[in-house]
Amino acid sequence: MKSTLVAALMTVGSYGSAYAGGLDEPVMEPVMAPVIVEEQSGTSGEFVLPLMVIAIIAAIVTAD
Repeated sequence: MKSTLVAALMTVGSYGSAYAGGLDEPVMEPVMAPVIVEEQSGTSGEFVLPLMVIAIIAAIVTAD
């Protein structure tokens, strides 16, 4: 009985997936080239983080 039930479920499952796509033409998306954005950064941006780290370390050392 179980094998008959499993066979029936497999038949129903394969029938639904065989006709799931339909007969419509596939829609093709246009291929777009990637956009490259160059960011300009000032020279002060390179020194802000190291100066903040040094300032925090100096504050910790002087607090003790």
